Amino acid sequence: MNIWELPGFSCRDLVAVPVRYDEDEAERRLVVCSAYLPYDSADPPLSRELEDQVRYCENENVQLLVGYDSNVHHTAWGSTNCSGRGEALTEFFNSTTLEIFNRGSEPTFCTSVRQEVIDITLGSYGLLDSITDWEVSLEPSLSDHRHILFILRGSAPLLLIRNLRGTNWGSFRGSLREKLERGPEMSMKDEAGLGPAIHWIQQALISAFEDNCPLRPIRKGRKSLRWTLELELLRREVRRLFNRCQENNDLHSWELYGEAQRRYRKEVRRASRETWSTFCSSVEDLPRSARIYKALSRDPKIKLGSSVTPFGRRTQSEGETWNFLLATHFPSSVCAEGGVIPAPACRNNCLEWWVAARIVTYR
Repeated sequence: MNIWELPGFSCRDLVAVPVRYDEDEAERRLVVCSAYLPYDSADPPLSRELEDQVRYCENENVQLLVGYDSNVHHTAWGSTNCSGRGEALTEFFNSTTLEIFNRGSEPTFCTSVRQEVIDITLGSYGLLDSITDWEVSLEPSLSDHRHILFILRGSAPLLLIRNLRGTNWGSFRGSLREKLERGPEMSMKDEAGLGPAIHWIQQALISAFEDNCPLRPIRKGRKSLRWTLELELLRREVRRLFNRCQENNDLHSWELYGEAQRRYRKEVRRASRETWSTFCSSVEDLPRSARIYKALSRDPKIKLGSSVTPFGRRTQSEGETWNFLLATHFPSSVCAEGGVIPAPACRNNCLEWWVAARIVTYR
C-alpha cells in the first residue's frame, strides 16, 4: 500500500493518512483516520478537524474510514443507552454519507465500573461492500479498549526486488557461458555485424542474471519481540481472567484481571527491549552499523505531506505536492520527462565552449 500523511488534518487527537490499494483490478483511494475525543471534554462530540476531514473527502470524492474513540453512548452503535452528545453525533452522521460499521453490542471498553461500546468504526457509503467480518476481538489487549477487527476487500501490490547479494555467481557464469556458446554466428568486423552481437551479449547477460537472482518480495519491518512460552502463558492467563470477569462481574475478579494485564504489558515491553538490545549487540561489522545509523538518523516526523494550493484545493499525492512546490518556488523551471533535458537548456555560447576547451584536453 502507498501511504503518506495529511498534516493539514492531523492534530493531537486525530491522524489521517491517504491509502492507495487495488480492488477488482482498479486502484482505489481511501483516507484512513484515527480520532479520539476525551471523555471530560467540553467541546462538541465531533472535533473541527474531523468535520473538516469528512467534508474534504466528500468534496474530493474520496472514501473515508474512521476509527473513533468517541467516549459517547448511543444505541446506533451498540451502547446500552443514549447520551446527549451521542444524539448530537448521530445527527451529524445522518447529514453525511458516513455509515456505522459496528455490529452487535459486544463491549469495546471494559473496566470494573462499566462495560460499554464507545469505539465506533465509520466509513463512507461506498465502503459498505468492501468492509466485511467486523468484530470485537476476544484476544487480550494491553489497555481497557479491546481490539476491533475487520477485513477490507482488496489487495496491496506486492513489491519484488532482486537482491544482488543473493545472486548465485557461480551458476551465473555457467549460464552465461552456455548462452554465449549457443549464440548464432556473427561477424563483428563491420558496424552491421557489431550491433546485433552487442545486443545478443547484452540479452545473454540479463537473462543469466535474472535466472540466478530471482525476484523476491521486500521484507518490511523487524520483529519487535521474540514470543516466548512465558508470554504465551501470561496471554492465556489474562484471557482466562477476563472471561471470569464477564461471568462473575465482581470487584475481586476485575482486580485480578487488572493485575494480570499490567504484568502481561510489562513483560511484553521488557521482551521488546531485550530483542532490540540483542539485535544491536549482534551488529559487529562497520557497513551494517553504518546502515543502522543512517536509518535511525532519519527523523520520521519530517515527511512530505499534503499542501493547499492558492485555489483552496489540497494535493492528492506526493508527486502532485512536489510539482506544486516546484511551480511555487521555481516558477521558470522546466520539468524534464524521463530525465532528458530539453534542447534549449543544452545550448551553450562560445565563451562556455572556450572555458570547456581549456579545462578538458585530449592528452
